[in-house]
Amino acid sequence: MIASVLHEPGKPLEVEDIDLQAPQEDEVLVQMTASGVCHSCLHAADGSWTWVPMPIVLGDEGAGVVEEVGPGVRGLKPGDHVILSWAPACGQCHYCSTGRSQLCIRTVPKRGALFDGTTRMSLNGKPVHHYGNVATYASHSVVPASCAIPIRADMPLDKAALIGCSVMTGVGAVLNTAQVPPGASMAVFGVGGIGLNCIQGGALVAANPIIAVDVLDDKLDYARSLGATHTINASKDDPVEAIKDITGRGADYAFIAVGVAKTITQAWDCLAPAGTAVMIGLPPTGSTVTFDTGQLQSDEKVFRGCKYGSARIRDDFPRMVELYMADKLKIDELISRRFALEEANEAFRALADGELARGLIVF
Repeated sequence: MIASVLHEPGKPLEVEDIDLQAPQEDEVLVQMTASGVCHSCLHAADGSWTWVPMPIVLGDEGAGVVEEVGPGVRGLKPGDHVILSWAPACGQCHYCSTGRSQLCIRTVPKRGALFDGTTRMSLNGKPVHHYGNVATYASHSVVPASCAIPIRADMPLDKAALIGCSVMTGVGAVLNTAQVPPGASMAVFGVGGIGLNCIQGGALVAANPIIAVDVLDDKLDYARSLGATHTINASKDDPVEAIKDITGRGADYAFIAVGVAKTITQAWDCLAPAGTAVMIGLPPTGSTVTFDTGQLQSDEKVFRGCKYGSARIRDDFPRMVELYMADKLKIDELISRRFALEEANEAFRALADGELARGLIVF
C-alpha cells in the first residue's frame, strides 16, 4: 500500500510503498476513501508531542470500505462502508457497559501498536507504527474491528471521514458532555475543526448567544457561517470582558478547543456563576494551568474534560450521519481544501497557518 510516513519530528512526511499484513484476530482491512487533517497529527509531526514513536503513519479521522475481515470478526463484512474511530471499545468493561465507551480501559499495550503489541505495517523489514489505532494517511489500514463503525451506504464517504474525529468531538462536547440546554449561552475558544463543530452543536440545541473566540478573522467568518451569533478576535479585544458584555453575567458554558494555557484561563474567567468549562483541546506535553480554586466553591463553577465528545460511537456516528443526510449538520461547508496523499505536508502547512476549517486528504 501507499502511505505518508513521518520518520522524524519536524521533518517532512514521505510517501512510501509500505508492506501491509492481513488483518489478524478481531481486525479488519479498510480501503481508505478520505482522511481529515487533524491538529493532533500536526502536534505529532512538529514535535509538540514527544511520546510519538517513529516511523509512523499519521491520521486519526477517516472513512472507507471494508476489504477483508480477520478471524472472529462479527457485524462487519467486505463491502461495508465504515467510519474509523481512534477509540477502540471492548464492549465489556465498566465504562463500555455503562455507556461511556470512550473511556474503555482495554488499552493498547504499546504506543503505535495494535492490541497484540505489534504493527501490521513495515518498511524494509522494520515496523511502522499506527497513529491512533487507525493510521488514515494511507491507501489501506488494518484496524481493530471495534474501530470500524458501519454506516448507511448512501452517505458520501469523503464527508463521513470528518465524523471520525472533528465532527463527533465538537458536536458531542455540546450534546453529550455538557448537555447544553436550549437558550443557554456558550463561548467557544478556538474555532478550528473541533471548535467549529462545537458551534454547530450549539446551533443544533438552540443555544443563545453562541460566541466564537479566535485570533484569525477568517476562522471567525467560518464560525458565523456555522451558527455563531457573535465573534471576538482575541488579538484585538479582551475575550473575558467581551463575553461578559454580550451575556451580561458570563457564559453558561465555555468550550476550550485549543490547548493553550492562557486560553484555558480565559475560558474559566469568562464563566457565569454555576457555569461549566469543557476542556477539549490537546495541550503540549507537560502543559499546566492554574486558576483561583475558590471559585469552585463560591461560584459553583465546574471544570471538566471531554474525550471524543463523550461519544458512544456505535450510536453517535450513525446519528451524525442521519443529521447530515437530513441537512441539519453541515459537513460540506467544513471542507476548505482537498489534498492528494502526496500533498500531506502542504496540508499541514495550511493547517498551521490557519487557512483551513478542515483539510481533507482524498484517495
